[in-house]
Amino acid sequence: MPREPILSAESIEAAAPASAPSRETLARLRDDEIALRPRHMGEMVGQRKVAERLAIAVDAARKRKEPLGHILLDGPPGLGKTTFATCIPRDLGVALQITSGAVLTAPKDLLPYLTNAEEGSVLFIDEIHRLPKAVEEFMYPAMEDFRVDIILGEGAGARTVNMKLRPFTVIGATTRTGLLSAPLRDRFQIREHLEFYSIAELSEIIRRNAARLRVVIDDEAAEKIARCSRGTPRVANNRLRWVRDYSTVKANGHASLELTDAALAMLGIDELGLDPQDRKYLETILRVFHGGPAGVEAVAHTMNTATDTLTDEVEPFLLRSELVVRTPRGRKLTSKAYEHLGETPPESEPELPLFQ
Repeated sequence: MPREPILSAESIEAAAPASAPSRETLARLRDDEIALRPRHMGEMVGQRKVAERLAIAVDAARKRKEPLGHILLDGPPGLGKTTFATCIPRDLGVALQITSGAVLTAPKDLLPYLTNAEEGSVLFIDEIHRLPKAVEEFMYPAMEDFRVDIILGEGAGARTVNMKLRPFTVIGATTRTGLLSAPLRDRFQIREHLEFYSIAELSEIIRRNAARLRVVIDDEAAEKIARCSRGTPRVANNRLRWVRDYSTVKANGHASLELTDAALAMLGIDELGLDPQDRKYLETILRVFHGGPAGVEAVAHTMNTATDTLTDEVEPFLLRSELVVRTPRGRKLTSKAYEHLGETPPESEPELPLFQ
């Protein structure tokens, strides 16, 4: 079992609560983005099974008057992890603190949040997979026993004191669960994975948010945006904001299907939701590598793009849309990709043996 780190009194002084980033700074979101987020889990569209399970946990904690168990939310970006993390404390009627694993570089950075946590409050740590090892180990006793270890004095006369914390709930959000250590994962009593949204769910989100943004949108236009949003509410909201801007200039704020088609075409968004970079990726494999297989690094160099950009931003949606497959020899276009690009797929060739 990993050794639990301890914190010195000098570190505590250096990490006085006054020096901690303000809640407003860490939760800096645009006003319209805040307005588009549901305030309670009952208002959320999609992720219903997750919401139902979390609602039971929230109700049980409220009835027992106990802190909610620690929660880990994972899934691709833009599916509602932050929304859940902000709705849960509202449903509980408790305070919320927000921070990110990227800014917690040492245990002293985490200490103000732990000591300021109110009874039953929620500490939301976004990108929790980016916590350094020392900070992660410092959290173990705080999450399990609601205490932190502090060293008083120096040398042979130094002694360790356990500082008790008020019971609180940690909500962690991550897009890469595999990067979390097993000891940290095991300290979350509730673990939920968020899935992509259906066209019907995204259409409903778009209609609701269009009313909040004071734009009139036809049902066909809402469905069009939904089909071009990659199954992700964040993408849908961004597309909606662009259609709102376009309709404000071109049609006095009325988003019809024809106008929505024109607005998305101006962004280079096609009927599958692919943007210019997605199509460039497919066209590069088709034109330069004759449909593949091709290594992702070779494709990235040809496109003059970072490999991480392709693997993290471009490929996930293309793989999920069955436009590209990963083979042991590299990326390869599917017949669906050829059809989307208006090309005829080549006749299937027998697989060549791989050389070891």
